[in-house]
Amino acid sequence: MAKILVVDDEEKIRKSMRELLEDEGYSVRTASCGEEALKMVAEKSQAPDLMLLDIAMPGMDGMEVLRRVREDVPGLVTLMVSAYGTIETAVKATKLGAYHFIEKPFDADHVLDLIQSALETQRQERKRLSPAPKKAATVEITGSSGTIRELRDLVARVAPSNSSVLITGENGTGKELVARSLHSLGRRAGQPFVQVNCAAIPDELIESELFGYEKGAFTGAQQMKLGRFDLAHRGTIFLDEIGDMSLKTQSKVLRILQEKTFERVGGTAQVEVDVRVIAATNKDLEQEIAQKRFREDLYYRLNVIPIVVPALRDRTEDIPLLAHAFLAEFSSEDGRPTAADQPGKSISPQALKVLVKYPWPGNVRELKNAIERLVVLSKGLVISEEDVPERFKRFDVARHRELLQDIRDLTLREARRDFERKYILEKLEEFQFNVARTAQAIGIDRAHLWRKIKQYGIDVHEPKGGAA
Repeated sequence: MAKILVVDDEEKIRKSMRELLEDEGYSVRTASCGEEALKMVAEKSQAPDLMLLDIAMPGMDGMEVLRRVREDVPGLVTLMVSAYGTIETAVKATKLGAYHFIEKPFDADHVLDLIQSALETQRQERKRLSPAPKKAATVEITGSSGTIRELRDLVARVAPSNSSVLITGENGTGKELVARSLHSLGRRAGQPFVQVNCAAIPDELIESELFGYEKGAFTGAQQMKLGRFDLAHRGTIFLDEIGDMSLKTQSKVLRILQEKTFERVGGTAQVEVDVRVIAATNKDLEQEIAQKRFREDLYYRLNVIPIVVPALRDRTEDIPLLAHAFLAEFSSEDGRPTAADQPGKSISPQALKVLVKYPWPGNVRELKNAIERLVVLSKGLVISEEDVPERFKRFDVARHRELLQDIRDLTLREARRDFERKYILEKLEEFQFNVARTAQAIGIDRAHLWRKIKQYGIDVHEPKGGAA
């Protein structure tokens, strides 16, 4: 039920508008002056979704109310109302951020149509920037291993709180899945879940994406734009790959965690926001702090409740369950029914045995990509061992033991780096140093693979015409 605030100094109009809107199923509150309206807008628990605002009122007029509301609650849709409407007034109201201008006396059907259109526009914008999970399975953590049972139990206990959570784990382990599960099981489940991939947004754009910007903040900023924190109000914001966030932006995120306020780019007004912050990273943030690349105070603010997502190689007993779940998902998407009378694709025990033995450096994401390729490329309804690519079969125990022997004197961090460099180099060689194809094969973003290549000093000479 959308909440509407009617602001007008005439009691007769307030009463008639309340009756009209309540008959249409809206929740309606009224205010007789601008000062009263601002107080109602500031009440987070009763904040309206739309405001019908009269311009000509004693004391603070509607234009001043609109200006203040746009600074404090930019997401509030406002329809301006006046008995003395002129083109100049309508233009001024629109420039201040009004959705539409209505002249008195107004037609009831016209007003209802405008309200419905305004609310739908608002919903579509929020949906675009905060897509809901496509299906319930996206918030289920699949597995029966002890580590996954412990993870699900921890998520269930943490979800109802509003505490900040820091999720750590290797790439592809399912950190986003854990974040969505925390949201869906918590008190904010019916509110927005806004995801931000900090590694995918350039440093020069990350602040305007997170906090929005005011009109005129920079060249091309022709109107005020809401940021991701605005859109996540009352819900959850998921800051993925937060270890890649600049120090300047980190300081602003710290302020939100401390004071629940922020400033838009190019603005000075303090914007209040009520969000739960969940962050994730595959980096060792304590090492990043030591290297002066991450703020220690932000780390402790985020790490109120730490959650570690285990690597797939540490829970190999879950591989069959995950493989069958992905088989069902991709068989259905491939147009092959999965009903008992018309089964989709299945996998043979021999093929599954090969998958279980493979170390999956790309974790669950790599397994998912592998199953999708097998569903698409295998000719029969049963995926056989012959259908499994050779790269999964080439991994053998003897070679693994030799690798362990080479790294026995290294720390865990050194051993992980050593293995990761060798793995990436081998995969690049397998795909003739085509970075795009290699990234797709191992289940990571191309930009992330380029960072790894640079980090490990790998010399990449791609063939002409190769995508990079």
